[in-house]
Amino acid sequence: MNLSHIEHIGIAVKSIEDSIKYYENVLGLKCYAVEEVSDQKVKTAFFKLGQTKIELLESTDPEGPIGKFIEKKGEGIHHIAFAVNGIESMLNKAEENGIRLIDKEPRKGAEGMNIAFLHPKSTGGVLTEFCEPGK
Repeated sequence: MNLSHIEHIGIAVKSIEDSIKYYENVLGLKCYAVEEVSDQKVKTAFFKLGQTKIELLESTDPEGPIGKFIEKKGEGIHHIAFAVNGIESMLNKAEENGIRLIDKEPRKGAEGMNIAFLHPKSTGGVLTEFCEPGK
C-alpha cells in the first residue's frame, strides 16, 4: 500500500474555541491553523504532534456531517486519516477489495489536501480518510 503515516485524527467537538483551551493549556500543544471548509459545513483547528496532526471539527450547520455525528454519538473521535501517495489508486484498490467508498473521486479538504472517505460499514466501524497534498 502507498500509506506513509497517520496524517491526522479527526475529533468532532461542539466548540473549537473551548476545545483549543484543553489541547493548549492541558496538553501543551499549539493550534497552528483554524479554517472553515464551507462545502463540508465544518470549521477545523489543527495541532501537530510529531508527524501526526489532530484535527478538531466543529459543525457550521446542524445538518452537516459533523452536526449529525455529534447529535447521534456526541463529541469524540470522528475519523482517522492516512497520508497516501496516489489517492486515486488507493480508492481503486479499496473498491476492488469490496470496500464501500463515500467518495469515488478525491475532493478538496482542509489545508489544501485532496481527500476521500471510506464508509465505516466496510472498515470495521472506523470512518477512514485518505489524504494527499493538493496538486
